[in-house]
Amino acid sequence: MVARAFISGIGGTTLSADERSFLRAADPWGFILFKRNVETPQQVARLTSSFRDLLGRDAPVLVDQEGGRVQRLGPPHWPSYPPGAAYGRLYDQDRNSGLRAAWLGARLIACDLHAVGIDVNCSPLADVPAAGADPVIGDRAYGEVPEKVAEIARAVAEGSLAGGVLPVVKHLPGHGRASTDSHVALPVVDASREALQATDFATFRMLHDLPVAMTAHVVFSAIDPIDPATTSATLVDEVIRGWIGFHGLLMSDDISMQALSGPIGERAHAAIAAGCDLILHCTGNFAEMQAVAGAVPRLAGDAATRAEVALQRRRAPDRSDIAALRAELAALLVRVPAPHAVAS
Repeated sequence: MVARAFISGIGGTTLSADERSFLRAADPWGFILFKRNVETPQQVARLTSSFRDLLGRDAPVLVDQEGGRVQRLGPPHWPSYPPGAAYGRLYDQDRNSGLRAAWLGARLIACDLHAVGIDVNCSPLADVPAAGADPVIGDRAYGEVPEKVAEIARAVAEGSLAGGVLPVVKHLPGHGRASTDSHVALPVVDASREALQATDFATFRMLHDLPVAMTAHVVFSAIDPIDPATTSATLVDEVIRGWIGFHGLLMSDDISMQALSGPIGERAHAAIAAGCDLILHCTGNFAEMQAVAGAVPRLAGDAATRAEVALQRRRAPDRSDIAALRAELAALLVRVPAPHAVAS
């Protein structure tokens, strides 16, 4: 049976009987974990194994594990990792050291994830923040210069792949200029197309060959004054697939975020109609899960091909000495300048 075009969250640390019945019938492409789903390494490994056993295939399991504020697996069972800005500050001091630290951080995160059956990480974040923007991006960003952000993001993606974990670059075509957090309201960006192409969109154009990307729930009024990128066929066709040149697997950001309006099923349908290949639904709310599953198709055509090509990029981790990599990263992070030491 062909998977249905959505990624599902669940409510707790184990699958309930109702979730098992639903997921077996709905057959989502993959699953995503949050802190509510995480207790210990042993529990997470059992949970990811139960997902795959239930579906009878090597279904992808996703998480947001950037480091800093966005880290679903953390102490005491997993290490803490720095926010993206730390790599950017080290890069400003010494480019090669910044890129090496970014690769190491991603490689070590991949080690943590792979060990418990998680094989897709929603990272790197390639958004370029602007003055006056909402702090939802903030120190998650690698910097404010597109070329620098793209270089560090690529190092993160390559480190993740080396550790057997598929990276998801986000948020296309750019969330850094948004003055509102899309978790709570719909951001509207009024910059010109020329300004967007020079900054916000530019990083993603340099990363267009990465296997998976996530959309932004952001309106770009110069291109589509009504719909955010997630539900805008114009932005998907002209900008994401067109100017940026991304032809990999395109997933929405969480369809339950308050930037979007209307019933959850209608949101999911609109994102698929706009050109998203997959719908991401994170809340674990059972009624919402049912509505999403009822609104999206099974993967077919180009979307199915892109999904298969992306999954083919998963591979066994390299044979790195993990203890040596952790020591190397720790030595590099000691050199990271304090935030106030870098000019804005």
